[in-house]
Amino acid sequence: MKLFLPKQHGAWAMLILPFWLGVIDGGFLWKHIPFFVGWLLLYLATYPMLLLFKKKKLPFYLKWTIIYMIPALLFLLIPLIERANLFYFGLLMLPCFMINAYYTSKNNDRAFMNDLSAIFAFSIAGLASSYLGHGVVNLETIFFTGLTSVLFFVGCTFYVKSMIREKKNNQFKWISWIFHFVLVFAWFAFGLWIVALAFIPSLLRAILLYGKQLSPKQIGIYEIINSCVFFIIIAIQLVLLK
Repeated sequence: MKLFLPKQHGAWAMLILPFWLGVIDGGFLWKHIPFFVGWLLLYLATYPMLLLFKKKKLPFYLKWTIIYMIPALLFLLIPLIERANLFYFGLLMLPCFMINAYYTSKNNDRAFMNDLSAIFAFSIAGLASSYLGHGVVNLETIFFTGLTSVLFFVGCTFYVKSMIREKKNNQFKWISWIFHFVLVFAWFAFGLWIVALAFIPSLLRAILLYGKQLSPKQIGIYEIINSCVFFIIIAIQLVLLK
């Protein structure tokens, strides 16, 4: 049986990076393994679940929702036994899911607000994985695990749109460039030079690659490299904070 998988390849980075930054922040437990498997399966389940709102091929999408959702819940029970309050992180994600469902029903999956709600949901998972490790979510965790992830992926959204759907929109180009520049400038201004370094590759690729005739595959490869650089540098920042 061929698996039914999401087509949004960029979402995989959002699935992985915040979660494991949270692990580094909160400290690794063996329960993070089933937690991540459950989180992965939950993401796979939400893809056909959202497509149910298109009101087409309902039996097919319902089948795949159940196939992924049941094992997802079983795996997520393991960290929930350790930290029952993880349930509230799931509740925080519900408004994000409702926004995604709305835009899916309108067949407007690529709307910026739809992307933003997904980014927040994935970043909440990073806070949850940190909470599993040490049982608290402090301002440091919110700032260096949650906020950095949100800002990084918002920048990725601006960049990708400026290269594909909005590539002829000069105004959108400047929005992307200014957003990336302000981020780097702000991190330096606050004295967080390591975090600033994590965002410099994003600024450079937003400016230097703009207007280049790159295929979606090439853009995706550059984004994988950029995401890895971001993850490594933020991980170093989190380790130094301990």
